[in-house]
Amino acid sequence: MATIKEIAKLAGVSRGTVDRVLNKRGNVKAETAERVLKITQSLNYSPNLAGKTLAVRKKHLCFGYILFSYQAANPFFDAVTHGIESRAQELLEYGVTVEIRSAQIDRPEIQIALIDELLALGIDGLAITPINHPDVAARIKALTASGIPVVTANSDIRDSGRIAYVGSDYFKSGVTAAGLMNLVTGGKANVGITIGHPWVECHTERAAGFAEQVTACYPDIRIVGTVVNNDDDQESFAVVQSLLQANPEINALFLVSAGVVGACRAVKNLRLLDKVKIISFDLPPSTQELIEQDIIAATITQQPMIQGSKPLDILLDYIGMGIEPETEWFYTKIGIKIKENL
Repeated sequence: MATIKEIAKLAGVSRGTVDRVLNKRGNVKAETAERVLKITQSLNYSPNLAGKTLAVRKKHLCFGYILFSYQAANPFFDAVTHGIESRAQELLEYGVTVEIRSAQIDRPEIQIALIDELLALGIDGLAITPINHPDVAARIKALTASGIPVVTANSDIRDSGRIAYVGSDYFKSGVTAAGLMNLVTGGKANVGITIGHPWVECHTERAAGFAEQVTACYPDIRIVGTVVNNDDDQESFAVVQSLLQANPEINALFLVSAGVVGACRAVKNLRLLDKVKIISFDLPPSTQELIEQDIIAATITQQPMIQGSKPLDILLDYIGMGIEPETEWFYTKIGIKIKENL
């Protein structure tokens, strides 16, 4: 749901000007009014939401947001968090507050405890990057059954009762990675794969999409082995180095999750940069630098800020306005970045 503040920013005018245009109070240049109205139409803004906005303010809504946490910084989730915080600041206009928490990707019991902690604070809705574990799914299902809607972000969880998912179509992004691998290797490759953790559905879906596509379309691309790095650079360095040493035929890496810097450091340490082609996900500054250095051939992007902000919009529409999500899956764009289009 668009806000007057967003319309004003896009139109390059004050909120007062937007208010005068929407309420037809005059004293606005014709070209300015036309620009404001075009923007409100493109954002599907309706002035009759003003009364509902007042009603939302009176509810003093509070949303919870649970993300993954890491011992070291994860630049991708830094961008997701920025999207959450930026939108949370804007939602203060509606009297909505957002409580952010985080849990390790391999600790479902902590994620469940955080859900209970947020419930004790009185949240009205929850956005969560869920650990794909039966206990987490059961807790989310109980939450939705009690009347508290849940939106999953970045990674989904099946049979949980959540009202919507915001994030990449990870299977399709894995299929895309297979096509890229075919291009960068000339269709002949022995591939090593790194995933963050098998309890994270976005990781397993990417790997599954990649495997299915190479099996169906690229008979000379062979998956040699898959290692788990827990999205940690130090662990990634160790497991990738061991994988490469044990399988000297590997000439390509598919880095499904974080730990990209550590994996590339292992390749460099073994002096295999000229041999091993690397495809990764996301575009934090560290990955961009590795692409510029011709260490990573290509990376696949997924709009992290939207993954942070959109779940809050869905919860506000659903709880505050009574507007059902228009779809169950809000897929972000799958982008491809190479050195030439950075």
